[in-house]
Amino acid sequence: MSDTIHILLIVCPLVFLAGFIDAIVGGGGLISLPAYLAAGIPPHFAAATNKCSSTFGTLVATSKFIKSGKVNLKAALPAAGAALIGSIIGAYLNMLLDEKILRYIMIGAVPIIAMFLLVKKDFGNEDTTDRFTKTKIVVFSTIIGFTVGMYDGFFGPGTGTFLIIAFTGIVGFDLLTASGNTKVVNLASNIAAFITFAIGGKIIWHIGLPAAVFGIAGNYFGATFALKKGTKFIRPMFFVVLSILIIKLILDLIG
Repeated sequence: MSDTIHILLIVCPLVFLAGFIDAIVGGGGLISLPAYLAAGIPPHFAAATNKCSSTFGTLVATSKFIKSGKVNLKAALPAAGAALIGSIIGAYLNMLLDEKILRYIMIGAVPIIAMFLLVKKDFGNEDTTDRFTKTKIVVFSTIIGFTVGMYDGFFGPGTGTFLIIAFTGIVGFDLLTASGNTKVVNLASNIAAFITFAIGGKIIWHIGLPAAVFGIAGNYFGATFALKKGTKFIRPMFFVVLSILIIKLILDLIG
């Protein structure tokens, strides 16, 4: 019992923080998964239990974005379906290729993305999807879902963040709608992983369910802040997540 309380004291506050950040710009797993590992939970059980807490939190954030009208379901749903297929392919590629190759690429790419966001001050301020037909928006969104989903299956860190950047930079959604679309895609992949882990008996329920309460709270407040504050609040959070990501990549390589 004392061990459980000790683990929850470590995990729950960080799961709340992860949910808060994830609801805004994605990347919550960069905080929550290490929290489970730091608490002494073995990797496979940590990954599974993390999906338990993140799935419920993402469900809450997704519902808030949908209710606010900040989700384009015609783009988000095909992207979600494509992401599931891409994730399966990515998982198979992971078993064939060395992850270090992608880590080196990411270490070079992430600072470039950060510089782009820093220089382009108007990034995501306005919706510019009117330059495309509805069919093109669906096609682009499906390609984004498949590509980033494949990355998620192969490697994973920062998936939500990359989805938001792609939905904004390629299709032209404003940052809030891009974030809402991303929640739908993330929810689909989280549910699939959650069910898989649950059937496999890898979720530590007496840790995952209490942590899920904190994940729900974090996502709720994160989504609320994002919807109220808008782009000016979202942009700085990108740099927080990208900084955490680059630190993780470097630590993984030297470790």
